[in-house]
Amino acid sequence: MNSHISTKFAFVEKCFFDVGLTVFYMKISSSQMFRDLSKWCFGALTLLLLTGAFNAQAQGDALFKAKCATCHQIFKDGTGPKLFEARQKWSDGGAAEGSIFQWVNNWSNAAAADPYAQSVSTWSETAMTAFPDLSKEQITSIFDWVDSQEEVTAAVGSLGGAGGASVEQESGLGWVWIVLAIVFVVVILAVGGVRRQLKSASAEMEGEAFDDEMTYTDELKQWAWSNRKFVALGIVAVVLGLLVTLFLSLYSIGLVENYQPSQPIAFPHSVHAGTNGIDCKYCHNSVTKSKTAGLPTVNVCMNCHKQVSGTTPEQQEQIQKIYDAAGYDPSGAGKYTGETKEIVWNKVHVLPDHVYFNHSQHVEVGGVDCKQCHGDMASMTETAKVQTVEELNKVEGNIQLTKTTLTMGWCIECHKEKEISNGVLDTKKDGYYDEIHKRLMDGDKELYGKYLEDGKVTVMELGGWECAKCHY
Repeated sequence: MNSHISTKFAFVEKCFFDVGLTVFYMKISSSQMFRDLSKWCFGALTLLLLTGAFNAQAQGDALFKAKCATCHQIFKDGTGPKLFEARQKWSDGGAAEGSIFQWVNNWSNAAAADPYAQSVSTWSETAMTAFPDLSKEQITSIFDWVDSQEEVTAAVGSLGGAGGASVEQESGLGWVWIVLAIVFVVVILAVGGVRRQLKSASAEMEGEAFDDEMTYTDELKQWAWSNRKFVALGIVAVVLGLLVTLFLSLYSIGLVENYQPSQPIAFPHSVHAGTNGIDCKYCHNSVTKSKTAGLPTVNVCMNCHKQVSGTTPEQQEQIQKIYDAAGYDPSGAGKYTGETKEIVWNKVHVLPDHVYFNHSQHVEVGGVDCKQCHGDMASMTETAKVQTVEELNKVEGNIQLTKTTLTMGWCIECHKEKEISNGVLDTKKDGYYDEIHKRLMDGDKELYGKYLEDGKVTVMELGGWECAKCHY
């Protein structure tokens, strides 16, 4: 009995111990859980704050580009004054608190209420656009983003090969070649003299006559007569070589590969089409609707360069020529003077008068990429030139050609390789070839089937080799 009670007591004691231990561990776990929860809350709060800061930066960037960038630059005065540290400038100038926010919402109200804002309104003749929809928080995000930017100064000569003259280091090997030539002549004369002496000694030992008065010319004539058959063959070969060289040189008449005329303004395509990603059609805006691609007007240039005036003396010198042509004075807020100076560009790709070429027909209808004929302009640091066919063939996606650029062979080779469409003509669905497709299908299906044997219809197959297509 006692033993049974003792066992029960031990069991109950163990249960209380286990329960107490469990409660103890639960307390520890709850405490640990609380500490972990605090860390998670702190981390979430930090992440929320960082996300908010990032969103504010992104919002400021987007608002600046949408609302301000047309007239304002960050570090340089333009149509409007620079915006970097504008709040600090207003504060130092004695502006009323909150006046700069009122200025952005409606500058005229701010100018009427604050003397400093009134003085700012006289900075430029151009009135600032009102933005009543912008909240104080949005305006703050714009100024915060602007003040977080760092001014970057471009390296001198960033215009690349178009920037100006490059100084070539004078080679010091010229005099070496002159000395070697003199040594070579002296060696030839010395060997010739030794040879005559040996020949004279040999003739004397063999008892033969040797004429010491014989000149080198006489010796050459004597040798040529002795080997007249070989000399005759050599002369024939030289004459034929000269004739072939002459006729090959005639084939090069009129070829203009690598032709690169000077231009009044050093224009690096690599900066405009490459770095800034400007589409070719933005500047050459008649390429899709005209025979010629056209040159950009000064107004097109000023769309960007009214704000972008260059960061190096070389760039500023070139851009100043655009200002002169537009009659624009960039000082202060900038203004047009009315005194213009024409820019005279030099034509690069010049075709004979009897050759007809239409840009819109190739670019718009044929879908030919500019790089097929002009090369990769996005990487060209120099002014434009006539690219060699070897350079054009290196451009990814170009049709591989063999004839010299801007020759008739180059054009007809391209017409032979370039397809109008892959498969039947009606798959193009642009209306241009509908009539040709209808005539072939109604008139000569066998001919059309022959065209499609290689799975494509080329320019040549649709009359691209007819003389009247390109010649008047």
